[in-house]
Amino acid sequence: MNKMRILVTGHQGFVGKNLMVRLAEIDELTVLTFGRGNSPDELAELVANVDAVIHLAGENRPSDPADFQLVNTQLTQLLCDALLKAESRARILFTSSIQADRDNDYGRSKKDAEMVLANYSAESGNPVVIYRLPNLFGKWCKPEYNSVVATFCHHISQGLPIKINDESTSLRLVYIDDLISKFISDLGEPLSGVVTGQVEPEYSATLGELATQIYAFKDSRGNLTTEPVGTGLTRALYSTYMSYLRPEQFHYDLPSHADDRGVFVEMLKTRDSGQFSFFTAKPGIMRGSHYHHTKTEKFLIIQGRARFGFRHLVTNETVHLEVSDQKYQVVETIPGWVHDITNVGDNELIVLIWANEVFDREAPDTIARTV
Repeated sequence: MNKMRILVTGHQGFVGKNLMVRLAEIDELTVLTFGRGNSPDELAELVANVDAVIHLAGENRPSDPADFQLVNTQLTQLLCDALLKAESRARILFTSSIQADRDNDYGRSKKDAEMVLANYSAESGNPVVIYRLPNLFGKWCKPEYNSVVATFCHHISQGLPIKINDESTSLRLVYIDDLISKFISDLGEPLSGVVTGQVEPEYSATLGELATQIYAFKDSRGNLTTEPVGTGLTRALYSTYMSYLRPEQFHYDLPSHADDRGVFVEMLKTRDSGQFSFFTAKPGIMRGSHYHHTKTEKFLIIQGRARFGFRHLVTNETVHLEVSDQKYQVVETIPGWVHDITNVGDNELIVLIWANEVFDREAPDTIARTV
């Protein structure tokens, strides 16, 4: 991979932008480009000595339907002719569409391009990978164009209305990072003939489900409750939604509860794994002095020095621990033990807290007692 020369057509589009960034991360890779500013006459020089072509250039919504054939099919033919004339050994990776089997101008142009590529493979002996892509989504995708996910993310993030004709309409979805990873993998794989490029994972969701999930991302800044954004479709959708925020939206305020002791701020809540918050305490101030039946917490001193006190509710056994920002340690509260924390330093104490459950004012599981 490091020594390869690759030609990318359509590098200025949604897929192309993501691909170019990833290719730039690979050392000593030479990347050539062919886009709207280039003439077909330049193809002969560009394809000389390339090891692979990633053919992304295409028309999705031209003003003139004739451009479907002009760009999707005829450009593909010109590319293949140039490679054959140069006696190139280059493989071609081509982004087709699931519409290639449909009887419409776009689908027919993609199907015809696939046939051109199959002929190229047969005549040259070079491998061709054809990706019949469903709905693509991810960062830098143009809203109000050919991605409903991009449109929903842009509109919802900017407080604009969305329109859904049928919420039950189901979509097949592929995330841009997964497609780019597949490209890079297929550049180095030993291949022959015409290969169907299968991008995994492929997701499915209805329009109603997509809208509900994306609205939940927007609402999370107000209710502080994150969606399960670590895996799968939700992870990919969340990353896509975040990419449509404008720079002035890169931050948001948190509610703060202040008194003479310091402040308490809730930062992030989860649906099933508790919440994160922090508090401050002035020198000499004690916080806590309560116990829990079920709730547990983890405390991390970010700044200052603190003394933790514990007392067992039944045996009255007591324990004291002193911790500071000089050695990062987690102190846990244990069900059935009264606990408190005192700032025994000279500066403000700042403590990060994780609790295994979201605080419920109706059932706080927090009973006042002294150590």
